[in-house]
Amino acid sequence: MNQTALERFIRYAKIDTQSKEDSDSYPSTQKQLVMLNLLLQELKELGLKDAAIDKHGYVTATVPSNLPKDHPAAGKVPVVGFIAHVDTSPSASGENVRPQVIQKYDGKDIVLPGNPSVVIRVDENPELLKNVGKPVVTSDGTTLLGADDKAGVAIIMTAAQKLMNTPSLLHGDIRIAFTPDEEVGAGTKFFDIAAFGAKCAYTVDGDTPGELNKETFSANLAVITVHGRNIHPGSAKNIMVNSIRAMADIVVRMPKDIAPETTEGYEPYIHPHLIEGEEAKTTLKILLRDFFTPGLDLLKARLEKIIAEVQQLHPKTKIELKIIEQYRNMKDFMGADTRLLDCMWEATKLAGIEPAWVPIRGGTDGSRLTEKGLPTPNIFTGGQNYHGPTEWLSVEGMEKSVETVVNITRTWVDKSA
Repeated sequence: MNQTALERFIRYAKIDTQSKEDSDSYPSTQKQLVMLNLLLQELKELGLKDAAIDKHGYVTATVPSNLPKDHPAAGKVPVVGFIAHVDTSPSASGENVRPQVIQKYDGKDIVLPGNPSVVIRVDENPELLKNVGKPVVTSDGTTLLGADDKAGVAIIMTAAQKLMNTPSLLHGDIRIAFTPDEEVGAGTKFFDIAAFGAKCAYTVDGDTPGELNKETFSANLAVITVHGRNIHPGSAKNIMVNSIRAMADIVVRMPKDIAPETTEGYEPYIHPHLIEGEEAKTTLKILLRDFFTPGLDLLKARLEKIIAEVQQLHPKTKIELKIIEQYRNMKDFMGADTRLLDCMWEATKLAGIEPAWVPIRGGTDGSRLTEKGLPTPNIFTGGQNYHGPTEWLSVEGMEKSVETVVNITRTWVDKSA
């Protein structure tokens, strides 16, 4: 079981763990359990005697403290957790992933061998230029890669291996958790914080090396449903009410200046995400995102105005709007203990990388866990371009993340002494 993070990642990436929206089961796909049970076995092989999987598929284990009883920090170091999710996004296929390792990246656009029309372009990926002469990993262009978040899983497993094999690295109790269904917003649905037993935790689910996350979007899901009336088109005059046409008028009125493709940093957005329908009924799911939680109400008001306008254009339709709360900005619930963030900052510097606080234009399992009382900021993995076939992974970034995770456990000891 003494493997590098890259070896582990390549092995994990080949396992199809794609989650599914609107599933009636948990996990949403049974194939996630294949990897979760594999991780359970590997944790046991590392010597983590309490490794277990619960009825919902959560895999947990403990790297036990190795602090001598007379150490100044003995009994003072809080239990710290590290968390990653095994599922990959429903946005692109996760079946038959074929990772490609480019041992020495040459600084040019990367044409992917399985589908040459798919190109990872340097002008869209400036981080690539920091990896010239270094190894990077891509898919073959027919699937996503799965670095989100199998890189995080590989990082945590490799860090646990290092801690177990190196007694000189002093640390307190370290809790590990691997979760399903993060990509469909259900990663923490049944997560038992009390049973996990950590006082704080870190998700390993970021991207650019050195970027640390203590802020996420606050998120709601808006669901617009247009009800029409279907009838055979041959006799439809003055009878048919086509819900698709009304929904098209709604979509075309969505503000283009607050869309994901036109915003960055702390800017909010309204994002038409998934549409399904026919003449009698069409449903549109829309992602509402804002770092300022009250701003979500302003985004809702924008939708209500659009709906009111379209309702007048299509008076025979019935248009409904439903708002579903998803997660909130972790910054608002992070707590007063500055050691949580100080440790990850210092640990990154010890790994030889200049850290930077960067807001996540998305969410992690840590968003919900922090809101529920387990402060959980986020650590980089080295991955980029998640959820599509142009996804790629910096091997150096992944290795630096392993160092950062190990350094966090040591830094907590120093700050607790």
